[in-house]
Amino acid sequence: MKNIRNFCIIAHIDHGKSTLADRLLDFTGSVTEREKQDQLLDNMDLERERGITIKSHAIQMEYTCLGEKYTLNLIDTPGHVDFSYEVSRSIAACEGALLVVDAAQNIQAQTISNLYLALENDLEIIPVLNKIDLPSANADEVTDDIVKLIGCDANDVIPASAKTGFGIKEILSAIIDKIPSPKGNLNEPLQALIFDSVYNPFRGVETYFRVINGSIVKGQKIKFMATQKSYFADEIGTLKLDKESKGEILAGDVGYLITGIKQAKEVKVGDTITDATASTKTAIDGFEEVKPMVFAGIYPVDTEDFEELRSSMEKLQLNDASLVFSPESSAALGFGFRCGFLGMLHLEIIQERLEREFNMSVITTVPNVSYCAFTKKNPDSILWVNNPSDLPDPSIIEKVKEPFIKASIITKAEFVGSVMSLCIEKRGQIKNQTYLTTERVELIFDLPLAEIVFDFYDRLKTVSKGYASFDYSPAEMRESKLVKVDILLNSNPVDALSALVHSDNAFNIGKKMCEKLRELIPRQQFDIPIQAAIGAKIISRETIKALRKDVTAKCYGGDITRKRKLLEKQKKGKKKMRQVGSVEIPQQAFMAVLKLND
Repeated sequence: MKNIRNFCIIAHIDHGKSTLADRLLDFTGSVTEREKQDQLLDNMDLERERGITIKSHAIQMEYTCLGEKYTLNLIDTPGHVDFSYEVSRSIAACEGALLVVDAAQNIQAQTISNLYLALENDLEIIPVLNKIDLPSANADEVTDDIVKLIGCDANDVIPASAKTGFGIKEILSAIIDKIPSPKGNLNEPLQALIFDSVYNPFRGVETYFRVINGSIVKGQKIKFMATQKSYFADEIGTLKLDKESKGEILAGDVGYLITGIKQAKEVKVGDTITDATASTKTAIDGFEEVKPMVFAGIYPVDTEDFEELRSSMEKLQLNDASLVFSPESSAALGFGFRCGFLGMLHLEIIQERLEREFNMSVITTVPNVSYCAFTKKNPDSILWVNNPSDLPDPSIIEKVKEPFIKASIITKAEFVGSVMSLCIEKRGQIKNQTYLTTERVELIFDLPLAEIVFDFYDRLKTVSKGYASFDYSPAEMRESKLVKVDILLNSNPVDALSALVHSDNAFNIGKKMCEKLRELIPRQQFDIPIQAAIGAKIISRETIKALRKDVTAKCYGGDITRKRKLLEKQKKGKKKMRQVGSVEIPQQAFMAVLKLND
């Protein structure tokens, strides 16, 4: 066990985590020349297309240092704030972390956030100054900032270039010297932590675990403590580039387990694996519970695919434990699921993965956050509102509270004014302003979560010319003046387009939504009124004009009464059609609210 090292790589987006992982794999000889490629561990098409890491990836390397052979278990983690739950799970399975900072971009908001996460779990931090080969690299200044941030010595910061391979040997030596070996007892009953899982259509659920105490043997009868179900360990092994089966995995090591489980809900990330007969008394403290930030409805395009969508969501949840969902129904869209996400990018990725990996065509409703309402009848009992249609009638509401977040924005000094204007426009209150250097400023704001859900991050990047970094954590629920804006098509409310907004913005948003829907909904044979309403009060209206069929085309010459008779007949038909006509709403109309500022 003394020759095992478990570590992860943490950093802000695009600071070179995946490239550093590639160089470590090359240097330790874990990949052959044929297998080499950029971002080797990012095995999802989406990750390669977007150039971001979405999933944490575990891999084992062998390395010989001073004549001794070491086993290094590496976990490459995502950098985007929407995937911070992946980072927390990786940190729970490690003893140390490489903190990577880009020498050209300096310390960013997510760098600090991930560092605090690692320090909370008592991980040994090894600071790495990456991309020092860039002409714009400012090594001395960034090294000083790292020293101030983590209180280390300037000599402890390892200069490196993941692109050229410079400094990789020093990083591996630091991993072996500084990161402690795992603590565990081989003689105690088996105790292993599940930190990830993935669904394989041929072999069932593959579970990734870290053994804390004891050992796991192939063919052993094991038990999952959360579900109290027992299985046989059909295959166990280590996570090399290709899975490598083993007969036994000892305490301190990381591996995979296949038991032939076909039901996704039988495996829970954060659960403890133990021996079925000689069970351990205590379950391992799983990592923090996931707190969804954004809620949206996901519905199958064809109602008959509801059960298929449920099974796809369960399989996806195995691979992404931060996805939370429960069944719901909508008058406009039929049966579907109310899903909780960590942010808008997370929602986008889940929707895309459902379409690519499971061939599911889905409709996503307007995203919203979770509010709590208090009624006049029971002013002390909280009524949680995850869906605008759940909001009680305004006449019986005492007050409504909405979630606020503590936002940390690090930007250049010249953009402070425009960043502040954006945050104040989004109903934010500034709490603190700190000059980290003469050029870089950290702004702390209290912001309503509902305001940052849609376009805040994009607009922040625009006003700061791409130089601002953004991180947030939940703060508290605060009382706000909120109203429900309903959208009526042909006088029928469409529950999937309802939105809860602040009363100051309600008129503006209602007007913009009507205008946007007028562009997106195709014309019919009759006029379609689009109205935005707050309760019984109509605040905006647009009309989609009818397509006009020329019924008099066949009447040329002859008496005018022939034409008049046909036009009267058409008029009656249109009146009747208006009474029973239903309006088809295209998918992009449900997401129209996100692009109101375009």
